Amino acid sequence: MALPLIWMADVLRDAGLKVAEQPGWKERGKSNFGPVKGVMCHHTAGAKNGVMPSLNVVTNGLPSLPGPLSQLGLGRDGTYFVIAAGRANHAGGGAWQGVTSGNTSFIGIEAENCGTQDDFPWPEVQMDAYRRGVAAILTKIGADAKMCCGHKEYALPRGRKPDPLFNMDTFRAEVAAIMAGTAPGPTLVPAVDVKNRPTLRRGAQGKLVKAIQKAVGVNDDGDFGAITEAAVRRFQRLEGLVPDGIVGPKTWAALDD
Repeated sequence: MALPLIWMADVLRDAGLKVAEQPGWKERGKSNFGPVKGVMCHHTAGAKNGVMPSLNVVTNGLPSLPGPLSQLGLGRDGTYFVIAAGRANHAGGGAWQGVTSGNTSFIGIEAENCGTQDDFPWPEVQMDAYRRGVAAILTKIGADAKMCCGHKEYALPRGRKPDPLFNMDTFRAEVAAIMAGTAPGPTLVPAVDVKNRPTLRRGAQGKLVKAIQKAVGVNDDGDFGAITEAAVRRFQRLEGLVPDGIVGPKTWAALDD
């Protein structure tokens, strides 16, 4: 039986966000999840450098707490790492808007941040993606912005959790503006690079796809499918790029080297 949150990647992508689907995410997490009531915001308290250095921990857990530790990770560059389509161990005991079943009712987003004042304020590209991702999920489930909470607001006893450090009332107001259509649109991946080559992703076909396939070491049939996307992600990881499987200007430049 399919896990309940297999729609997440498409919803985030349709909102114009960068998405990196992690291997096995559609089968990761417990099936006893839902109905979805809202979104819970976290920070990782991980390393200060890197896009998503906490990805392995969030995916696989800790000795004291099995993974996944959230359904989504959010990198410093605004990329959503889709980790699990089922229940994750992110909430613990608490309550928000009368809901006390955090792990089975809230989608958790672990955003990469040290959780200290020297890692504050957060990068605007990350905050913009945080707001837009939450807005897209709430719209999908038919909830309003009040159903977004910080872990620090949900967790009991009060003061048990500090995350995230930013002001949640301001955050919810910004999420509400996006949902109402009164906020500026997102910044999208450029459509072409400096050599006028188009940004390509799954579903593309043609000679340029063949060139990409040859460069990343897969069958050059000219069809940008799942195998090509996975190979592009591997290449991007090796090059220190966002592993979103999209060949945009930065990936084209790395393929040229």
